[in-house]
Amino acid sequence: MKNFKKGLLAGASVLSICTLLAPLTVLAAEEEAALPSMYATFWALVPPIVAIVLALITKEVYSSLFIGILVGGLFFSNFSFEGTVMHIFNDGFVAVLSDSYNVGILVFLVILGAMVSLMNRAGGSAAFGQFAKEKIKSRAGAQLATVALGVLIFIDDYFNCLTVGSVMKPVTDRHKVSRAKLAYLIDATAAPVCIIAPISSWAAAVSGFVEGEDGFSIFIRAIPYNYYALLTILMMVAMILLKIEFGPMRTHEANALKGDLFTSGESSSSGEENAPAGSKGKVIDLVIPIITLIICCVVGMIYTGGFFEGENFVSSFSNSDASVGLALGSIFAMIITIIIYLCRRVLTFTECMECLPSGFKAMVPAILILTFAWTLKAMTDSLGAAVFVATAMEHSATGLVNFLPAIIFLVGCFLAFSTGTSWGTFGILIPIVVAVFANSNPQLMIISISACMAGAVCGDHCSPISDTTIMASAGAQCNHVSHVTTQLPYALVAAAVSFVTYLVAGFTQNPWISLPVGIVLMLAVLFVIKFCAPSQEA
Repeated sequence: MKNFKKGLLAGASVLSICTLLAPLTVLAAEEEAALPSMYATFWALVPPIVAIVLALITKEVYSSLFIGILVGGLFFSNFSFEGTVMHIFNDGFVAVLSDSYNVGILVFLVILGAMVSLMNRAGGSAAFGQFAKEKIKSRAGAQLATVALGVLIFIDDYFNCLTVGSVMKPVTDRHKVSRAKLAYLIDATAAPVCIIAPISSWAAAVSGFVEGEDGFSIFIRAIPYNYYALLTILMMVAMILLKIEFGPMRTHEANALKGDLFTSGESSSSGEENAPAGSKGKVIDLVIPIITLIICCVVGMIYTGGFFEGENFVSSFSNSDASVGLALGSIFAMIITIIIYLCRRVLTFTECMECLPSGFKAMVPAILILTFAWTLKAMTDSLGAAVFVATAMEHSATGLVNFLPAIIFLVGCFLAFSTGTSWGTFGILIPIVVAVFANSNPQLMIISISACMAGAVCGDHCSPISDTTIMASAGAQCNHVSHVTTQLPYALVAAAVSFVTYLVAGFTQNPWISLPVGIVLMLAVLFVIKFCAPSQEA
């Protein structure tokens, strides 16, 4: 109740300030009569900022996102009641839930929830947990295994988050690794791995935004300059081996060692873990469905890219539709899993069907947050946030050329954090970078494109309204706000080191100089943190 009152007061204060200052934006209304007066101004970024601030203050994500959506609707309609309501529901909720890409992601999410329920009910998860307990002897081993699996599943960040979470949860639980730490490990090996993997849905997206150039070749050449992704992976491994924890995560890990994996006091984010598990389950009852899911999803993605119509594997993967491919692959994987369980007689047909609504129920929190986040993004887009940032970047791109990679990194961080989308950030910044550097300094263009990608991933990593952050919370079955608040200090450390490294790269323009500088600086920072905050592990 106290948090609710505090959130209500904060929300009322923000709305009051925005209402009082709204007349100041009238000067921006001269563009087109059909556009809102706040179009393509800094006010376009206010709705997501309001939602993020309220979520961090109140620790409650649903109402915070809705207030952000409401602010966006008010700004768009120039504070008209009818216009606000119609914009929020017609151009917001209805539009995002009618979008075929979003529907495909929701289908994939629900089916994966059903598959997790099936594997738990069959006893495969419990058997794998027991097997892993015999093979993995330490908390560090459990965390390193999570990182290794995350690196191996580089196809797509959504797929990575939910698959790694469902597989590694029994292992990390047995070794008393907090759900917040599991969510961080999942999140930090999702987008950061996908953005440096040539065969991934992210590589395809980035390549598509580099118009007039060989996008795939540029993506490959940009990998050594993608400092945030590379340094985040280094940071994870180093922290695990050196047993370093700091910030709110330190509290979560200390409580996990005492048996409280959630710290928030909840036993689970859903009732899924309380479902009865079968006694006939074996390790293959988890391994085979996961392998089947991976194979089916890869086949589904290359199918949408034209592989069976003559395209080669790389081209078909680059041209794939991740939403359709993942939805198709997961449906076939679920059907095959049910057939396997029936043939092995570990579950009856009735028990298999009972897992479908159970899995859907487990994914309801993630679906709600995703729907709110997509709607908030629609509000931001309608206010011209992309136009505002693109214009600001074009005006500042001509000065401070050697500092530009670091500046682009910061702009990418802020834009992705505010809007919750990496791919949208790519679409705004990469064409500007190509236009500025393509004919003048190709090497600096590569560094700047990489800075854009790194900044987008960093902002996406930090943002409470990011799809990937939401998926990581769902995969670990961790309270979403707990995941955001515990992950933020870690992401900020990696971001600070990356920023300094981009300053070096802007002047040296050589990855074999700047990357070692970043690695040494990251390790130095971690040793300082370890000295200041020694491990609480026995």
